[in-house]
Amino acid sequence: MHLVNQTMLMRRKVVLQILMVLYVLLSYDGVQGEIKLSKVEDLELKKQLKLLNKPATKIIKTKYGDTYDCVDFYKQPAFDHPLLQNHDFHPKMKPTLARTWQNSNTSATIWSSSIWLKERGCPFGTVPIKRVTKDDLIRHKRIPSPEAISFEVQFISINNNSESKRSYISSQGYKLASAQVQNNPNTRFSGAGMTASLWNPHVEGQQNSACRLKIQKGSDILQVGWRVDPTLYKDNKTRLFVHFQAGNTHCFNALCPGFVLVNTELPVDMVFDEISHRGDQQMAEITMFIDRDLANGNWWLLIGENHEQVGFWPHAIFTDLASFATNVEMGGVAYSPPGVPEPPLGAGCSLAVDPRYDAYCRRPNVLNDKGETIPIVESMNVKLSDSNLYDVLDIPYFRSGNEHFVLYGGHGEVDTSC
Repeated sequence: MHLVNQTMLMRRKVVLQILMVLYVLLSYDGVQGEIKLSKVEDLELKKQLKLLNKPATKIIKTKYGDTYDCVDFYKQPAFDHPLLQNHDFHPKMKPTLARTWQNSNTSATIWSSSIWLKERGCPFGTVPIKRVTKDDLIRHKRIPSPEAISFEVQFISINNNSESKRSYISSQGYKLASAQVQNNPNTRFSGAGMTASLWNPHVEGQQNSACRLKIQKGSDILQVGWRVDPTLYKDNKTRLFVHFQAGNTHCFNALCPGFVLVNTELPVDMVFDEISHRGDQQMAEITMFIDRDLANGNWWLLIGENHEQVGFWPHAIFTDLASFATNVEMGGVAYSPPGVPEPPLGAGCSLAVDPRYDAYCRRPNVLNDKGETIPIVESMNVKLSDSNLYDVLDIPYFRSGNEHFVLYGGHGEVDTSC
């Protein structure tokens, strides 16, 4: 019986490897090669390029080969949104916050100084917007909504002597290994934050693998995190990403109107200079927050131990998130199109229950509707799509007893040689 099981596993692995090779060969033209467009499609792409690529006062490049236009603050793509035509925003905007976050070990200043080839960002009064090409737009048409979840089945589990809810998620291509802050129907969140370790899981073609902090109410969603996504970025580097969904509209980074950038040095799709490796004594990390401005309801993105203000989503573009959020989640998410093996998540291995070997989100923070920090002392509700491919574990008091960790990962359907 043992020999039969081994034989079946070997056959399954060979079949998956063959599928992966065929997928890469067949999808090459769709991701990296040339696609034949009709005249109508070509004209439409040209119109989109003109809208997205605003006139630049200066052009700067990163050491990774990315080209950014320094666009006048008032001419950035965000203000093409019909609900932002009569805005009163300005380059010196700062959020009104009612709390002080705990310090972390990451620094936005270090990132901004390490990614640029020569100049360190854009001049004041302008913001860095990544140059978009026709090939970019063709690839982006293949990006599905990150929230295309069909249904979920929940059950109660006992974890670390406390009751937590564990959900198995069935999704249209997306696989989750995340944790949700426990709440009740009357809970209202005005912000959330976490520190996440940075990894570079191997993906190919239209696959992607990411870690995210997610805030939601109804059909409105805000996300920030790191992502390896050849379809979105045309490379396999670990990059920052932001995403919003307002009703039926969803958008990454600055690819459509919505997110208002204020930072002159930190673009929303930058490459992370350092990533973690299994066994490292010091893990590469990013600290991130999504925080509601108590004065006007705009949702701010803050990065690093100094809470560097990157930009904000105006409350006017939302319906449900025009007020407070009711859901906060954090952890890993992977995507693979139908018929393609699932990619690895996080460190790409089964959990070792050790942050030196596992991807993690640590020290989660949530704020109530007054901007006050709510301690997360209980286990969070774990959401898992496929326990054979991925895993997630929420530990309220890890080792020393004073650090909350969400550990996640998995090999997917790929042999990662762990």
